[in-house]
Amino acid sequence: MMELPLFPLGTVLFPGALLPLQLFELRYLHMIGECERQGSGFGVVTLTQGREVHRPGAAAAQFEPMGTRVQIERIERPQPGLVMVWCRGVEKFRIEATQQRSDGLWLGRVHTLAPEPSVQVPEDLQHLSVQMHEALTQLSAQPSVVTPWNEAWRLQDCSWLSHRWGELLPLPLQMKFRLFALQEPLMRLELVGDLVAPAASARPNTNGPGPKPPANS
Repeated sequence: MMELPLFPLGTVLFPGALLPLQLFELRYLHMIGECERQGSGFGVVTLTQGREVHRPGAAAAQFEPMGTRVQIERIERPQPGLVMVWCRGVEKFRIEATQQRSDGLWLGRVHTLAPEPSVQVPEDLQHLSVQMHEALTQLSAQPSVVTPWNEAWRLQDCSWLSHRWGELLPLPLQMKFRLFALQEPLMRLELVGDLVAPAASARPNTNGPGPKPPANS
């Protein structure tokens, strides 16, 4: 069990995915400063109610009970009051309790979930490995200040492959979280196969790696 600052966003962050953020809210500027001093990360959770940017009188944010701990890979400060952050999803966690600080920052007591088992991609799902290799090759050729996928592509590992499909498929938020929350990698990949099969257009999104930076954070 550990305590993490939480960042509720209208996205689902899969382990291994790169998340670029632009921050200007005071609570998140403080959070990033604390993470820098302590050499620590924070947790990204998926909003179910409320906005990414706090507004007076708005309903309190609500978010899913699972999230992803991130590590910070790069920070830039192009002007006072604005911080650009590139962070990487590391591992999933489950929230046991939350509290909100006076500055609006959410804190969570979280339990880190065990790493998923390594499961070989079965023969009938090999086409998902081939399609993902094509998509990642195309995306990795695009200019980026941080490498979109900074590890060996484990295209024969159900967990890694299904996470990349969940990251890149243009799916509704609830469906993305359903994929994220599954703890059986083969089952997740089989579900991806069911989603991809009906339509030829259901391919990885090659317009850019991962979620785009929120307009206001």
